[in-house]
Amino acid sequence: MRRFLVLTSRHRAPSTNRALGLMLAFIAGAINAGGFLVLHQYTSHMTGFASQLADGLAMGRLTLVLNALGAVLAFVCGAAVCAMLVNWGRQRRLDSVYALPLLIEALLMLPFGLMGAVTLTWNTPFAVPLTVLLLSFIMGLQNAVGSKTSNGSIRTTHMTGNITDLGMELGKMLYFNRGAGRAQEPSRYVRHNRTKLRLTAGLVACFVSGGVAGALGFQHLGFVCVVPLAAALLAVSLPPLLRDAAKLRHELRWLRPRGLRR
Repeated sequence: MRRFLVLTSRHRAPSTNRALGLMLAFIAGAINAGGFLVLHQYTSHMTGFASQLADGLAMGRLTLVLNALGAVLAFVCGAAVCAMLVNWGRQRRLDSVYALPLLIEALLMLPFGLMGAVTLTWNTPFAVPLTVLLLSFIMGLQNAVGSKTSNGSIRTTHMTGNITDLGMELGKMLYFNRGAGRAQEPSRYVRHNRTKLRLTAGLVACFVSGGVAGALGFQHLGFVCVVPLAAALLAVSLPPLLRDAAKLRHELRWLRPRGLRR
């Protein structure tokens, strides 16, 4: 329980980075799969939108261009907002340095879960409903959080890199080191990274299981299935935020004139 509460703390450890990454991968899979059922497109895969942008430019189809451009810009803006919040928090040595972006994500997910059907009818200049831009922004924000906490080693919203790393580590594990002894020729001995293998396999498994949960949730419950995901993000982001608030109250108390202190 304690580890759950310190997942977004400023003080990081490999174990908390992995735990937070697995949790965010599950949430990303759920949102991505659920969004596909509603929007008929995946909102976390910028590779597809970049290809769509190129196709639209080549074919002269403005709708495709605006659709892809809106999603890419929203994703970039989400990552940029995360970077600004994290750097701002680091400069002030806040405990909630990584909690702030996830709090914003949770606050954006709550109205989507409570009135998602309404946002589907809100038009934007990018030829897509507001929901597409909202989910793309959320995915950019979340992916940047995983990258910031782990120095770029954990990405939670798209699995291409994780599946590539998983395949490479499996190849190393299955490689037969003929004639290259571990002690005699260590430079030629092929070793797999067990930690990386477990991490990438876990991220892929959580993303897939989250996708299954999200698809079933949207199919049977509708948009409201997003609310528990937002509640989970609030649960991990609020403890460090409350600690920072308590520190601020303490500092303000000692800045008051002596006669006004209670």
